[in-house]
Amino acid sequence: MRIATWNINSVRSRIERVAAFLERHDVDVLALQETKCRDDQFPGLELSAMGYEYAHHGLNQWNGVAIVSRVGLEDVATSFADDQPLFGEPEVLEARSIGATCNGVRLWSLYVPNGRDLDHPHYAYKLAWLERLRASGAQWLADDPKAPIALAGDWNIIPTDDDVWDVAAFEGKTHVSQPERDAFDAVVDAGYADVVRPHTPGPGVYTYWDYQQLAFPKKRGMRIDFVLGSPAFADRVTGAFIDREERKGKGASDHAPVVVDLED
Repeated sequence: MRIATWNINSVRSRIERVAAFLERHDVDVLALQETKCRDDQFPGLELSAMGYEYAHHGLNQWNGVAIVSRVGLEDVATSFADDQPLFGEPEVLEARSIGATCNGVRLWSLYVPNGRDLDHPHYAYKLAWLERLRASGAQWLADDPKAPIALAGDWNIIPTDDDVWDVAAFEGKTHVSQPERDAFDAVVDAGYADVVRPHTPGPGVYTYWDYQQLAFPKKRGMRIDFVLGSPAFADRVTGAFIDREERKGKGASDHAPVVVDLED
C-alpha cells in the first residue's frame, strides 16, 4: 500500500495536479492539508471518477484537511481530541485534523498551527494543540499497542538544524524554537517514529520552499512535512521518498508530497 501526504495550498486551484500525482505514483491513500475550502466546495468529482473516496474537514477559506483513499475510508473523525477553540473563542475553531481507517491503517491528516511569532497567542495555541496530539497518540497506543497508526502532514516545525537551509535566518522565530522542537520530540517519544527520514537522509532534504525570493532554485528550503508512524506501522514501511518534482512548474504548491510504501 502506498500512502502520501501533501500540503496542497488550495485544492481547488490544484485538483488537476492532485489527480495527476495520484495516477503517476499509483497512490492508494493521500492525506491533504491546507485545502482552503468548505466541505461543500471540495472538488471531489474528479477523484470519485478515478475510484477514490474522500473525507474533508473545512470550515472556511483557511486551513482544511482531507483524506483521499481507494482502499477504504472508515471511522472518519474530525478531531484527535476534544475540540479546543483558538484563544478560547468558539467562533475561531480551525479545521486542522481528520482521521480515517484505510485498509486497516489509521491515518491522520494533520495541519499543525503555524505559531506566527513567539509572542503571538497562536504560538501558545500551537503548543497546546501539539500537547493534545501527543496525549491522544499515547492513549491510542495504550489502548492498542499493535495499532498501525500514521500521523501525516504539515507539522510547521523544523526538528533539527539540518532540516533548514540556514538556521541562523530563523533565530528568534517560530518553527525552530526549543518548545516547538520539544513538542515534536514528545510525539516521537510517545511511540511515533519518523518513517521517512531513514529513506531520505542527510541535510538539504526539504519538503517546503517559500514562493518568495527564488527560494526553490536557490535551494532555500526546510523539512516540515512528516509521517510519524506507530511501531506496527513503522515495521511495515519498505520505502519512502519526497517528490521534489511536484514543487516545479506553473501553479505548484510550495510543499512537495511525501510518499511512504507499506508491505501488506
